[in-house]
Amino acid sequence: MNMKTRRAIDLAGFEAKFRALGDPWQTFTVRDEAIKRERIVRALGNRPVGRLLELASGNGSNSQRLATRALRLDACDGSASAAALTRRALAGHPHAHTWQIALPAALPGDRYDAVVIAELLYYLSPRAMRRLARDVAGVLAPGARLVLAHHQVEFPDNAQRSAGIHRRFVASMGRRIVLHRRWRSRRWHVEAWQLPR
Repeated sequence: MNMKTRRAIDLAGFEAKFRALGDPWQTFTVRDEAIKRERIVRALGNRPVGRLLELASGNGSNSQRLATRALRLDACDGSASAAALTRRALAGHPHAHTWQIALPAALPGDRYDAVVIAELLYYLSPRAMRRLARDVAGVLAPGARLVLAHHQVEFPDNAQRSAGIHRRFVASMGRRIVLHRRWRSRRWHVEAWQLPR
């Protein structure tokens, strides 16, 4: 499908989906999503994470697992309904905080030991993604991990192609960062990137 014929979903579209169905992509129940979630958690490494930022938290299905690995979790989503679902999912984790932030925008903290971005980047315009990349680069502490998790299949409502989305994001960061580990399935890929200390 030609990019010009695509109709990218916007924040209002995500809001409608999360308002109508708490789990529109069945991320809490589909086995493949559970496998991807565990790869995301493994990508953080073996040690507990001090401050962790999750962007595009959706209904909080990943947030619950991430909260078990962090001393502080800041989970963000632009949709009010998604942020409310994340807040509910994190109710048992007093060290976890939920923010409603339509990205790109100022991030809730100024320094993080890890940032997780799942199923977000190809919904942003190239310009918005470049700004987000610079913002994320600015909050990563020395030695921090960046975890990127996205589908490899193409969707008709993406603003950008899925192919190469991680490479384009990392190239826009303007900081030296090294690919540490990668996991792939037929549908998705998860990458762990590491900043030098």
